[in-house]
Amino acid sequence: MRRRLTLLVAATTCLVLIAFLVPLAVLVRQVAADRAVSRATASLQSIVPLIGSSSDDVLALSAEGQPLPVSIFTPDGSVLGAPAGRTPAVRLASARTGAFVVATPAGREFVVPVVSTRGRYVIRTVVPDAELTRGVTRSWLVLAGLGLTLVAIGLLVADRLARSLVAPIAELAAVSHRLARAELSARASPAGPPEVREVAGALNHLAARIQDLLREEREQVADLSHRLRTPLTALRLEVESLRDTEEAARVAAAADSIERAVTVVIQQARRRGGERQACDATAVVTDRVAFWTVLAEDTDREVRRELPSAPLPVAISADELAAALDALLGNVFAHTPDGTALAVALTPRPGGGAVLTVSDHGPGFPARALDRGSSGSGSTGLGLDIARRAAETAGGSLRVEAAPGGGARVRVELGATAFTGA
Repeated sequence: MRRRLTLLVAATTCLVLIAFLVPLAVLVRQVAADRAVSRATASLQSIVPLIGSSSDDVLALSAEGQPLPVSIFTPDGSVLGAPAGRTPAVRLASARTGAFVVATPAGREFVVPVVSTRGRYVIRTVVPDAELTRGVTRSWLVLAGLGLTLVAIGLLVADRLARSLVAPIAELAAVSHRLARAELSARASPAGPPEVREVAGALNHLAARIQDLLREEREQVADLSHRLRTPLTALRLEVESLRDTEEAARVAAAADSIERAVTVVIQQARRRGGERQACDATAVVTDRVAFWTVLAEDTDREVRRELPSAPLPVAISADELAAALDALLGNVFAHTPDGTALAVALTPRPGGGAVLTVSDHGPGFPARALDRGSSGSGSTGLGLDIARRAAETAGGSLRVEAAPGGGARVRVELGATAFTGA
């Protein structure tokens, strides 16, 4: 838009300047030619009164004192003043009356015949083409410089005007992108034309409304904690009444898992609103791998781990990262036979962040494994979707591919953040 406004002003200014400067340039050239003609006419007219009343010597001195070379052809055939031959115009003037002008290759030839008591005299002078255009080039250059200056000023004014129009629009675009990244505290400063200020106000109102809706959603989700406490408490009481110790432990673990899942959902809902989350990926992954290693031993699975010793700060909360890793490892345990080896690797990501890789030697994923709700093993198909959304929350991505030795490999890239503590 800024470029188009500048080009529009430039085109308009050029058209206006052409409409004025071209006629002015023609007028300057005409004035220069008229000035030269006037000088030549004045020189000839000053000699005409001397014909018949002055001697040839006086006429010669008068011709030599003119600014232009003047030749006087006498009746006896001699030439006074500037030497010159008898041109066709001079011969024509010897036979006719009245002054006239003839265009020649050397310029404009002015001839004035004068009849006196001593015979017919012919006064002649030539105005060169250079004299007809003297000063025209310099005047044209001045006009061109003036035109370029006016165009430059017009472009400068147009650029300032376009900037005053484009800058508020660019700010609106930046604010909209920030809102799209869940920075709901972003607001646009009303500036620019009234229409742009109105759009800024509408965008701010929309952002505030989104915050209100999310706040209401967070409160509604938070109510789940109160609604689920009673059934969970009743479930634990039932667990305590079971006589089978192993069965009681299994049901209690399931109840604890449900409570943890609900707690994570509530915490995630309460954190919505644009706050940046961060955690140490090394600590979180190490903790969760240690938890799953115990289960792996019960199912004769070999767990290979490649974890760094230094912290790796990533732009995601510890709960979300743990939930994503649990979903990936849960898929391995649920969809591969007992005894299938698996590997977990955490490496630094170029440019900051971390890369989490979970691989196994099982049958691999179906073609539509990344489609939300799709599964080839009778599950809900949401495990990979949880990991994908966690990766996108951290400014990264998730990729599913075949492992080199067979099986599946999930690669989760997590963006970096300024992590200052756990």
